[in-house]
Amino acid sequence: MYKYDQYDHSIVASRVEEFRDQVNRRLAGQITEDQFKPLRLMNGLYLQLHAYMLRVAVPYGTLDSRQMRMLATIARKYDRGYGHFTTRQNIQYNWIKLDEAPDILADLATVEMHAIQTSGNCIRNISSDQFAGAAADELVDPRPWAELLRQWSTFHPEFTYLPRKFKIAVIAADEDRAAMRLHDIGIQIVEKHGVNGAKIFVGGGMGRTPMVAPEIKDFVRLEDLLSYVEACLRVYNRYGRRDNIYKARIKILVHEIGADEYRRQVEEEFVAVKALGIDPPKAEFDRIAAYFAPPAWESGLADTIDRSDPDFAVWLDQNVSAHKAPGYAVVTISLKPAGGIPGDASADQIDLMADLAERLSFDELRVTHAQNIVLPHVRKADLYALWEQLREAGLAEANLDLISDIIACPGLDYCSLANARSIPVAQKIHARFADLGRQRELGELKLKISGCINACGHHHAGHIGILGVDRKGTENYQLLLGGSGAEDVSLAKITGPGFSEDGIVDAVETATNVYLRERTEGERFLDTYRRIGMEPFKEALYG
Repeated sequence: MYKYDQYDHSIVASRVEEFRDQVNRRLAGQITEDQFKPLRLMNGLYLQLHAYMLRVAVPYGTLDSRQMRMLATIARKYDRGYGHFTTRQNIQYNWIKLDEAPDILADLATVEMHAIQTSGNCIRNISSDQFAGAAADELVDPRPWAELLRQWSTFHPEFTYLPRKFKIAVIAADEDRAAMRLHDIGIQIVEKHGVNGAKIFVGGGMGRTPMVAPEIKDFVRLEDLLSYVEACLRVYNRYGRRDNIYKARIKILVHEIGADEYRRQVEEEFVAVKALGIDPPKAEFDRIAAYFAPPAWESGLADTIDRSDPDFAVWLDQNVSAHKAPGYAVVTISLKPAGGIPGDASADQIDLMADLAERLSFDELRVTHAQNIVLPHVRKADLYALWEQLREAGLAEANLDLISDIIACPGLDYCSLANARSIPVAQKIHARFADLGRQRELGELKLKISGCINACGHHHAGHIGILGVDRKGTENYQLLLGGSGAEDVSLAKITGPGFSEDGIVDAVETATNVYLRERTEGERFLDTYRRIGMEPFKEALYG
């Protein structure tokens, strides 16, 4: 993983002291909350319903044990003993005191972490495939390119005040584990005629107006990638709407002028940007890429696993994925236990995951887009011992990609923007489908819940999505079907009138019953929905 150089250290240290001064002036009443708000947002500090929330950046989701332990320390020292891992591969703390926020940033800086550009109308955390560097199906490790984009975008003078927030994802496999086409810019590293390059998608996103990003360029040479991305952003920065917050995202610009016209303008801008020479020399890219060299995997390891323990075998089938190196596996640790809050982990659990990574996964962890944690490089011979320790800590739920592996935003329990609660709905659905055998019979079924139209829970990308809305002062829940954030990307559609909190749980069960009745051999819920359409589900839901 990437290590800070002197420039990184200097930038972060300067930002901490700058923010400490801003906080002191706010506490002394020298600046108003309206004056302070843009300053705190630049440092990832939000004012929520009950307290300040701090969002910490985890670039492309990669952490080491030292950083993970610091996250546990912050949870204990400054919060209420837990952290919340997010769909942007970051972590949030929900109970922060303003006067302690600079101290948290200073502590983060000691382990090469920060909260810079985790909010505001700028380029946010660059996200990537949580299996990057380990996945058996990837072309190359995409993280060197994600790191290059992180360095380029940090405090970029032209893109610090964009019309709206901006999100970029980079992958290098045909299987999309990062919802790449639901980002403002999605980048897939591909091979063409024996040469690696990048396929560029622009104009995706969820929220009030969900859109799937169209392909803008089928192949960009990797040595031109930075210039091409800059050209994409320049066109947006020049013409993006600043007069209407609801129409300010790049997806609206691409939709209104059309992908062809946007592409034409980007190609024209690219010629001008390329002449500036902003793409790094090969030596600089090689310096960055060296930090992502594969670990020293052992050779000659046994590739078989003793599956005699039935509970362990179920966990293997559900939460363990193929690794590119023989004798190794990729392990996903579920943060979705029965009765828990999706994405939450206690300080003790965070410490344990750090210990396990240090001992069993070459000191590396990943945060996933589904609010789970990955140990990317585990010897198959260590899997049983790992599972036993996870089970003791309440971290061995064998539910990856099942109906209880729910993505949920904090909702009205925490968020000042929310219209409805998400967490209780997630807990009730988990309880309704508590039987793991029943979950496995349903198979892959991605359920996602948002407490408002901002879609932080990615409900548009759920095979089953739930959107909480306010209906004359009452929480109401719309049911959506047919979404996907994967390579078969699609946007979910609303079934009809909404439901109460308990009614939406019944509605989810009704939808799964239709699937079980109508499915054919090998069909997922999503496949069945696409084959039979909405009507059989609506008939069962509304009569």
